[in-house]
Amino acid sequence: MNEHIVVNLTDASIFQKEKKVLDKVNLTISKGEFVYLIGKTGSGKSSLLKTMYAALPLKYGTGVVAGHILKSLNRKTIPLLRRKLGIIFQDFNLLEDRSVEDNLLFALKAMGWKDQKKMMARINELLEKVDLVGKNKTMPHNISGGEQQRVVIARALLNHPQLIIADEPTGNLDPETSDDILLLLRKLAQENDTAVLFATHDYRILENFPARIIRCHAGEIIEEEDMVL
Repeated sequence: MNEHIVVNLTDASIFQKEKKVLDKVNLTISKGEFVYLIGKTGSGKSSLLKTMYAALPLKYGTGVVAGHILKSLNRKTIPLLRRKLGIIFQDFNLLEDRSVEDNLLFALKAMGWKDQKKMMARINELLEKVDLVGKNKTMPHNISGGEQQRVVIARALLNHPQLIIADEPTGNLDPETSDDILLLLRKLAQENDTAVLFATHDYRILENFPARIIRCHAGEIIEEEDMVL
């Protein structure tokens, strides 16, 4: 497979429990590419994302994500796939009893980092990139929602991921903050040659910041060449 391709799904069927939600999914995403994933609630967006990070099994078809064959994954190898991914949710999922720095340190240790000096250097580098210099010791509840999502983006980038999967990451944020988060993600993805798959309901973002669009609709995914909103 082309080494520039991060996601390659061929004739994949996506299931939520026993129910098939998407059929004949063919999808390729390359390094550094920014792609929107849209579709109504229940159209299969989240199930598609969960299949990519192996929270749901791929039952039919073939799928390779960040060099891992989805059907070959097991309990031991799923964490190896996830170390190559950055996953961002609508809910920040930060540890409320730990500072910004300690949240990031916790994530690095979970990914197998050991060297304290390297960990601190990586944390400081990313806090600078997400404009949170000086917030190391701040607790999550003492910063705004937008700042918390910036911590989450820093956490997603810690391990130099090949792909960031963002599931409604601006769903809880006001329009101005949403735009800031989106632009930050696009900039960082470009700088790091990281692919981003960004699921959203916010069509305002699509109009203001155009990029490739994939729509989940009627059990299929459709590439939107000419976007009709």
